[in-house]
Amino acid sequence: MKKKTKLNLIYVFLTAVLLCGGCFGPEQRSLPLEEPVVGKKAVLTRLSPAQYPLFSDDMLYDGLEHGILKSLEYLYRLPPDRTFTFGEDTYTAEHMIKTLDLFLSFMKTNPSRHRVRAFIEDKFAVYTYRSFEIDDEFDYEKMEADISRSISFLKKADSDKEFLFGKVRFKAGSMTKELKRFLKFLHKKPDPEHIVIHIRSSYRLYNYFKNGLPVNVLYTGYYEPFLVGSLEKDSTFRYPVYSLPDDLAVLDLSPFSERFKGEKIIGRFTDGPNFVPYYTRKEIDSDQVLKGKVKPIAWVNNKTDLFFLEIQGSGTIYLNNGQIIKAHYHNSNGRPYKSIGAYLIHTGRIPKEEMSMQRIRAYLRDHPEEAQKILNYNPSYIFFKIEEDGPLGCLNVKLTPGRSIATDRKRFPGAALAYIETQKPLIDGDENIQGWLNFSRFALNQDTGGAIRGPGRADLFWGNGNYAEIAAGYMQHPGNLHILVLKQD
Repeated sequence: MKKKTKLNLIYVFLTAVLLCGGCFGPEQRSLPLEEPVVGKKAVLTRLSPAQYPLFSDDMLYDGLEHGILKSLEYLYRLPPDRTFTFGEDTYTAEHMIKTLDLFLSFMKTNPSRHRVRAFIEDKFAVYTYRSFEIDDEFDYEKMEADISRSISFLKKADSDKEFLFGKVRFKAGSMTKELKRFLKFLHKKPDPEHIVIHIRSSYRLYNYFKNGLPVNVLYTGYYEPFLVGSLEKDSTFRYPVYSLPDDLAVLDLSPFSERFKGEKIIGRFTDGPNFVPYYTRKEIDSDQVLKGKVKPIAWVNNKTDLFFLEIQGSGTIYLNNGQIIKAHYHNSNGRPYKSIGAYLIHTGRIPKEEMSMQRIRAYLRDHPEEAQKILNYNPSYIFFKIEEDGPLGCLNVKLTPGRSIATDRKRFPGAALAYIETQKPLIDGDENIQGWLNFSRFALNQDTGGAIRGPGRADLFWGNGNYAEIAAGYMQHPGNLHILVLKQD
């Protein structure tokens, strides 16, 4: 039997390239590449002390105490024996509380950076995400479109042009051939598990490494938007900020099978009675199926602002009567989140290298006749409630600007102390981005989001104001995410 040869499609690198703009420019090759050890499934991996990062903090620990206290607020509400998973290890809520209490007490001594690292090395276990998997909601159409664009790019290049992956070179011709082969495999619509098996058995996987650690996490940002609204509908304020509908139901699937443990579905009951998916954005916005059935918490004057309020999850509405209300996420319609940014790229409306929240806003403003169709591409819809304070994360605690992050709740322990490494924008007096600076800081895992799926994603909360909006709108940068916990006695 002939020995199977590993193909030279670098799938992980391809994904990173597509996220960073769809070109094989030098900026995408600025970090050294190494072949990582890939396990059977993605988990947090415990580092040896020699692999610990430096633990510098660009905010000089400002806001850190507030963030830690909010995580403690959440943890104190839990049973002491509630468990949290860190890779192959588990820790109780009581242990998480001890972790944060000890860390906060130490930070109040105003330690130097060297003392911080020595303290963490002595007292804390540090975990990082190092593996590779494909999310259950793998977007075949998007991946096929991305690969097709990469094939088009490679066909324009000389077939002998070489691309460097770590210490290995691959020619454009061979890369085109293997991309076509992988595209043919995707046309069969294999389930995510078989995609992973196929990639692991047939391809050599590369990843970015920095300082000996893989750069595995794509960082984006979010912020607290400000909107203008009214408690009454009129010709100016005509877009409803809907509260939770009475007919929306959440079913817990856990009693049906062990394999559904922790799984829930959202829908509504019909006269049948049948349980069906809840209305889509098109049905809610364009067909107005909730008109007269659901009371809005407010009416706003701009549907694009309302859409981005849903994306951010919470915001402040300044009412025309002088009052201010805090709109906070209550629940969704249960439909999958689809990125209108990806739609605008795939349909040729916005070049990938120009994509940002600000660019999307400009396109919708300049093409009002297309706006609703574009917004309807995302079937997910968010319903709101009024809170006295906020913005609140999924742990129902107030978020801390620059310190709170959102991750996939199924992959990372909530309320945990984290350490992040990525980039932030440098903005001039005219609010133009002049460049991106490397930064690192401690953070708290206190939120989640519909677009934050899988272990390779994290969303940083920037707060409110102009800088926060710019940073959140343009941030799409790779980095590292580490989770800290007190070592077991």
